[in-house]
Amino acid sequence: MAKVYLGLGTNLGDKEQNLRDAVQKIEEQVGKIVSLSAFYITAPWGFSSDNSFLNAAVCVDTELAPIDVLQRTQAIEQKLGRTKKSVNGIYSDRLIDIDLLLYDDLILSTTSPSCLLYTSPSPRDGLLSRMPSSA
Repeated sequence: MAKVYLGLGTNLGDKEQNLRDAVQKIEEQVGKIVSLSAFYITAPWGFSSDNSFLNAAVCVDTELAPIDVLQRTQAIEQKLGRTKKSVNGIYSDRLIDIDLLLYDDLILSTTSPSCLLYTSPSPRDGLLSRMPSSA
């Protein structure tokens, strides 16, 4: 069983409900949620918007391989209404964003354009520090 950390964000619509819907779908399709952070309001990063983000992080126990976690979380994004992904570092408002932050201690190198690897500095850096200490 792998321990996976996912970052969640939304800045459109009913933000709290968007996060709750994502958490429910993750539990149904990815694995058992071990812990869920509080929800945090953050400013948009990498683009200008009048809409603040509501963010959270979840820790999930899963039997899925990393690529399967990525595919399922992207499918969840689509089911919840996300119509486009960020391309070439151009970001925009979104109903839901689910980022695969950590998969156990795996370091994955890929040339696949559908696998996004995040590097510091990024607002995502603070997400894991907001996880409950039981994670």
